[in-house]
Amino acid sequence: MLEKNYIEIPGIKVGHAQDIKAATGCTVVLCEKGAVAGVDVRGGAPGTRETDLLDPVNLVDRVHGVLLTGGSAFGLDAAAGVMKYLENKGFGFDVGVTKVPIVTGAVLFDLTIGDFKVRPDGEMGYSACINSEIDNCREEGNVGAGTGATVGKLFGPGYSMKSGLGSYYIQVGNLIVGSIVAVNSFGDIIDPKNGSIIAGALAEDGKTFADSENVMIKNYIGNKDIFSENTSIGVVITNAQMTKSTANKVASMAQDGYARTMRPAHTMIDGDTIFTLATNEIFADINVVGVLAARAVEQAVLRAVKEATTLHGIKCYKDLRENN
Repeated sequence: MLEKNYIEIPGIKVGHAQDIKAATGCTVVLCEKGAVAGVDVRGGAPGTRETDLLDPVNLVDRVHGVLLTGGSAFGLDAAAGVMKYLENKGFGFDVGVTKVPIVTGAVLFDLTIGDFKVRPDGEMGYSACINSEIDNCREEGNVGAGTGATVGKLFGPGYSMKSGLGSYYIQVGNLIVGSIVAVNSFGDIIDPKNGSIIAGALAEDGKTFADSENVMIKNYIGNKDIFSENTSIGVVITNAQMTKSTANKVASMAQDGYARTMRPAHTMIDGDTIFTLATNEIFADINVVGVLAARAVEQAVLRAVKEATTLHGIKCYKDLRENN
């Protein structure tokens, strides 16, 4: 089994664009010739685009791109740039007079870090597509949709930690399963090997972890008015053959990767979403693809946290490692 921290799947391009000062950005995963797609939304506060068409009962069976973006609902504007790029290159669903690119996507909330007035827009989405042509898809941390991502929001931004975007690739024989995730969870990030918290809500000393789940349990009658400034969003990409039904199932199984690494996950104030893209090159047991998808998501989450760097004074994993 081959494992590495970047995605290499024929027919797939990944690009990022970001504004570091404003602490926001977007990531595109392009499949210009089309890929079968599915989605699974578990959080209670999602922000998504074109997810209804991924229902197996609906007509379109292939998409041409997935957008992961910051900026909350404002960030969905970046999809216009992705559509422009794909239409200019002649890719999309043929409607006779033109080809309509099918671009699905999801947003995360990063407005409380940097400049909330700057959000991903059509120009940034287009730039991310251009960047996909120059092989920058190996970047992780404070890039793309992960630029303004943070984790551990129980006590507000002052006690949260910087996160980012991570990726992971697994190959078994000729089967490839990869994942790209922008990690912006309400909860803490857990190393599933030993159950320890590696990033999350900080205690008052700013050096140790408060343990969000235990604090929430002890204060179960406490403040319920927690603002929805969260959501982790990701894409699982594979060369396996799928239908929309099986792609949706793999996206569902991939959510196990969130559950293994985020505590709590899938809350009412997260919009946790995972897409599946399948290039339909080889036959593979869907159960195995789902198992590998969960593992790829799990590892991408950990990399998103470990590769992030301090931004706007928000501490990161590396800061705590250096001080301990």
